[in-house]
Amino acid sequence: MDTQFKKLQDEYKQVPIPEELDLIVNRALRKSRKKRIPSKWLAGVSAAALLFVIGINTSTTVANAFSAIPGVESIVKVLTFKEYKIDEPNYNADVKVPAITNLDNKALELELNERYLKENKQLYDQFQTEIEELKKNGGGHLGLDTGYEVKTDNDQLLSIGRYVVNTVGSSSTTMKYDTIDKMNQLLLNLPMLFKDDRYMSVISDNIKEQMRAQMKADANKIYWISTEKNDVPTEEFMSIKKDQNFYINNEGKLVISFDKYEVAPGYMGITEFIIPTDVLADVLVSHHYVK
Repeated sequence: MDTQFKKLQDEYKQVPIPEELDLIVNRALRKSRKKRIPSKWLAGVSAAALLFVIGINTSTTVANAFSAIPGVESIVKVLTFKEYKIDEPNYNADVKVPAITNLDNKALELELNERYLKENKQLYDQFQTEIEELKKNGGGHLGLDTGYEVKTDNDQLLSIGRYVVNTVGSSSTTMKYDTIDKMNQLLLNLPMLFKDDRYMSVISDNIKEQMRAQMKADANKIYWISTEKNDVPTEEFMSIKKDQNFYINNEGKLVISFDKYEVAPGYMGITEFIIPTDVLADVLVSHHYVK
C-alpha cells in the first residue's frame, strides 16, 4: 500500500474534532431543543460521526458548510474530505474527495469514504505520472477535474454522483453514483430493486423510445440507435448493463445515466433518462424506493 495513502487512512480514522465544529453543533442543538430529536440521532453527533473533517482545513470552511443549517435535523451529509491541486501553465488538476458523514452504519460510512479517497488518490497519482511522461516527450496540455454532486437528499435517500473529467485535447466525462437508504443504512444497487433480470429490457426499451422522441423533436439531439432516417455510425445502443449507473431522484423516480460517448456523440455530454414508474410496475420488487 502506498505510504502516503496509508498515512491519510490513519489520519482519517484518528482525526481530532476542531473546537469550532463542536461549537457549531452545540449551537444547532440549542436552537433545536424545542423540537423532538430522536435519541438515536443525538447519539450519532459524535467524534465518530464527524471524522470527515480532516480535509476541511479552516474554521471558515466548516462554518460556511454549516451556516445554512436551521437545526441539527438537516446537518450536511457530504463535504469535501481532501483536495489535490496542480496549477501549472499546461497542466491543471482539481481533485476533490467527498466524504459522507452521520451514518449510523459506520462500517458502510468508512467503506465508502475510504473508496472515494483511494480512487481519487489513484487518479491524482496517475495524472502526475502522465505529466512527467509528457514533459519528457516535449510537453503538452493535460487536465483533470473530479468532484461530486448531491443529487438526492431527503428523509429516506442520499444519492451522490462523483464525476471525472479528463482533458487531453478533447475531454471525456464519467460519472459514478451511490444511493444510500438512510433509514435502513444500506447501499442500493440496481438489481436489488427488481424481481428479476427483465428490468434490463424493460428499461432499455423505454430509453430507446425516449431517444427517438427526443431526436424527432430536436434535430440537434443524436443518439446511437437506428431510426427510419438514419444509420448508426457506431455501435448501436441495445441494452443497459446489469449494474448500469443510476440514482433515485427526490421525486422517487429512477434515473438511468450514461457517460459521455456511451450512447451519443461527445457534444451530448452525460445523458440521463427518467424512467416512468408505471413502465416498471411489473418488475419492481416494491414501491418502497421507486414511487
